[in-house]
Amino acid sequence: MANTTTRGRGSGSPARRSMTAAARAAAKRAGQTGQTGQTGGARRAAPGTDGSGRPAAATGGAVAGRTLRAEDPPPAGTEPDWEAPGWEEAAPDAESAAGAPAADGGTPEGRRSSRRRLLVCAVLAVLTVAGLVAAAVLGTAYANGRQAEQARSGALAAARKAAPAVLSYDHRHLERDFAAARGHLTGPFLEEYRRTTTKVVAPTAKKYQGVVTASVVAPPGGGGSAASVVSASPDRAVVLLFVNQVTRSTRVDGPRVDLNRVRMELTRTSGGWKVSAVDAL
Repeated sequence: MANTTTRGRGSGSPARRSMTAAARAAAKRAGQTGQTGQTGGARRAAPGTDGSGRPAAATGGAVAGRTLRAEDPPPAGTEPDWEAPGWEEAAPDAESAAGAPAADGGTPEGRRSSRRRLLVCAVLAVLTVAGLVAAAVLGTAYANGRQAEQARSGALAAARKAAPAVLSYDHRHLERDFAAARGHLTGPFLEEYRRTTTKVVAPTAKKYQGVVTASVVAPPGGGGSAASVVSASPDRAVVLLFVNQVTRSTRVDGPRVDLNRVRMELTRTSGGWKVSAVDAL
């Protein structure tokens, strides 16, 4: 009687049991992958199976008891995940941007060009300031020169007019002559003239019937009177005059002529140029 051999669960060759276990595990993994779905990329089949969970065909044969299988392409309707680390376009960081050379100032030529521009600007600024200062100085000098010239002409005219009045008198109308003379005087000299004419000149002129006539000498060649400005400023001037005095009195026989050099100091006042001092030289 033949022996009946019953095969248990673990019966069969080892290779067949390995294939069966691998297929069962692949089917299980395929089922789990289908439940989780797609998460931001293409769904991949379980290793060793195709898209339906069946064992994939061997592509290279068995190597040391292992089977190498190629992966299936991604299912239809999905895009392959082409992103790879390091493929993103790197934005320039702050240090790179700060350390990058400027368009022209970061190069030696750019720096030299910047320095030249600064030097030119500085030179132009200095020249502008110097021009303004020179213009101010010249303007002030011109104004002072005009004032000095006006002072010379004004003081000279006042001296020529004042000399005959101050140095002349007539015993017949002393008060009128003295009053006319005082109109050309100013300052302390006005009071000095008043005292001298009152205490000395008036009594002597009345006693000897004196008449003194003064005139500024005319130059030999004709023209204006012999008078010149010694110095002049906007407010003060000194004038030198040549004056003839003709004196008549009971003490002398006939007229006596005296040629005098007179130095007059004049001061500008609100009423014009006035005589502030008279000296006979």
